[in-house]
Amino acid sequence: MKNQYLYVLILFIFITLNSCWFDKSKPNRVYMPDMYYSDAYEPYSDPYPNYKKTLKKSGITLFIKGKTSSLLPVKGTIPRNSYGFNFYPSDGTQKGYNLYKKILKSPLKKSNKEEFNKIIEDGKNIYKINCSICHGENGDGQGFLVKKEKILGIPSYKDRDITIGSIYHVITYGKNNMSSYASQLNEIDRWKVAEYIMILKNQ
Repeated sequence: MKNQYLYVLILFIFITLNSCWFDKSKPNRVYMPDMYYSDAYEPYSDPYPNYKKTLKKSGITLFIKGKTSSLLPVKGTIPRNSYGFNFYPSDGTQKGYNLYKKILKSPLKKSNKEEFNKIIEDGKNIYKINCSICHGENGDGQGFLVKKEKILGIPSYKDRDITIGSIYHVITYGKNNMSSYASQLNEIDRWKVAEYIMILKNQ
């Protein structure tokens, strides 16, 4: 009888230790690995060290010798979210800001009043969604969050020495307490907002 209890205890300890796995990012055992791990090409994924499966060798030259399936873009192409409206290379430094501050005119096409009004209208709508909560509807620095004292020190555009280029740079890279909005707004939208902010500044 004692031996039976001992066997049960040993079995319990074995199951407990076997189920322990301290690295939660790499599961110890997977019930159905074919469903858990994808066989598709995943360019930026890491190999699965605990997945004991025979890897299929690709006959495609580019994928042989452990090369990734993610390839560099063809020379001369541009990113899908880029329109070539970044005048100067910059990493958000003061030097880059000073370069962009010299830009007094946006690259957006404004051959007639109708096109200009459309740009300003778009810029106004984007500004209301993304900027007015801090900078205020009129660009006076009295947005909703400022009035609720959630953030402080937002200046009025009228009091700042800014240009359309410096506005674009700040939207792209951020400045002081303001973070970058490059992930929210593409290049064209950033220029549209900059156009509208200059309207607010000069009112």
